[in-house]
Amino acid sequence: MKTDSEIAQSVALAPIGQVAEALGIDPAEIEPYGRHMAKISERLIDAERVRRSRLILVTAITPTRAGIGKTTVSIGLALGLNRIGRKAVVALREPSLGPYFGMKGGAAGGGYAQVLPMEKINLHFTGDFHAITSAHNTLAAMLDNHIYQNAANGFGLKEILWRRVLDVNDRALRNVVTGLGARTDGPMRQTGFDITPASELMAILCLADSPADLRRRIDNILLGFTYDDQPFRVSDLGVGGAIALLLQDAINPNLVQTTEQTPAFVHGGPFANIAHGCNSLMATRMAMTYGDYVVTEAGFGADLGAEKFFNIKCRKGGLQPALTVIVATARGLKMHGGTPVADIAKPDMQGLTAGLANLDRHIGNMRSFGQTVVVAFNRFDTDTDDEIDAVRRHCEQQGVGFAVNTAFADGGRGAEALASLVADTIESRPSQPLAFTYADDDRLQTKIEKVAGRIYGAASVSFARTALSKLEKAESLGMGRFPVCIAKTQFSFSDNPKLFGAASGFELTINDVVINAGAEMIVAVAGDILRMPGLPKEPQALRF
Repeated sequence: MKTDSEIAQSVALAPIGQVAEALGIDPAEIEPYGRHMAKISERLIDAERVRRSRLILVTAITPTRAGIGKTTVSIGLALGLNRIGRKAVVALREPSLGPYFGMKGGAAGGGYAQVLPMEKINLHFTGDFHAITSAHNTLAAMLDNHIYQNAANGFGLKEILWRRVLDVNDRALRNVVTGLGARTDGPMRQTGFDITPASELMAILCLADSPADLRRRIDNILLGFTYDDQPFRVSDLGVGGAIALLLQDAINPNLVQTTEQTPAFVHGGPFANIAHGCNSLMATRMAMTYGDYVVTEAGFGADLGAEKFFNIKCRKGGLQPALTVIVATARGLKMHGGTPVADIAKPDMQGLTAGLANLDRHIGNMRSFGQTVVVAFNRFDTDTDDEIDAVRRHCEQQGVGFAVNTAFADGGRGAEALASLVADTIESRPSQPLAFTYADDDRLQTKIEKVAGRIYGAASVSFARTALSKLEKAESLGMGRFPVCIAKTQFSFSDNPKLFGAASGFELTINDVVINAGAEMIVAVAGDILRMPGLPKEPQALRF
């Protein structure tokens, strides 16, 4: 079979104005970035059309390091829906340069189910990531300059919360010292870098519902605390307008197309293991304005991206998904059933059967939100009919719809069965109104404990002293009603990446808390999760 790049280059792309016009968008309303990409103004979002559209979430079982193929299934499902006569649009996150050259590779789908132009989307695209990186680091520079320029007046911060970001996997930047050299080089302090998808500005861009809301959230960013223990925000620094100006183009969703010219909105890129892991609210609403069916995804397994999609994005954005698709693979199930990772491509019915416990946990979790669930079996060429039939029978016993997806090899034709199942299920058994894992007025600590217990299967949660102190500080500043965003490994329900399957009865450890006052969520850091990834021994960059 051809490589992803060869397939992408073989597709005759439609001019982006033609893609927009097919959606019902006047080509005069778009801002082209070349011939095949465009920005679409957020003012075209129509609340009534959004209300009528059917939103479908694609999530997955706990992933392997090789991935599960969730983006490919999401794109394929949109292709399949269009092939069976439904007007479908897909809404996805933008890829990060870090994983593209690091461990994971691209995030534009694969095979004959890609968003295009693949190379541009995976690299610099329309400059959104660069804008967020520049805005974030401009804010850091402005803060450092303010401290330096006003030191003689007695101004200082006893605690600075704002780190810098870079969209590169660089372990050497996790902890750095700035201000070395002469006094005019600024005050010396220890700080560090996170990867751009972990930036609070990324979260703000993805959760804001308008330019005015973006500016409001930027002004509310908590930068640190003064020596008399008062919060110091961007509004106190007075540069909110400049930061918003740097994001004036980035805020608008990006329109591209798939391998079969299905419209796709690709916008925003937070990771689900260290952030909330969903594409922008405005892009989802834009897709729902122009599509009768909208397929979106949430990062990594359902314990991460889907939980945050419901408890954060849907809670704050008023979204009501019609159905959730859980992607499973034989390889992933076998890994969670105890098959050695090196052997997951080989037949192992015992391992596959044992791994179904991981799928069942995710099904139960999605049902706890009131979601109707179907399972998409993403087929690999090494899968056997016996393995597929075993998963099919298990899903039937669980009362869950099941369909095989081969969109990677067959494009939309390979997702028609899944599309028909999804459309029929939405018509006959749509999801119930969302039931959240916790209430807005629960204590922050309680919210974390409920997610850990009800979604992850933890028996208890231990909090480091600094984490408890920050939770108390957040509540004292009026942030107690914020949702929580737990940062943890994507490879396990627990905070131990080697604890596969349907882990339960473990203790989840919260080592730190990051207060995202502008994004209006509290990030709880579990286990040893890092907000700046490192490169593997053989990074993807070696393969270009």
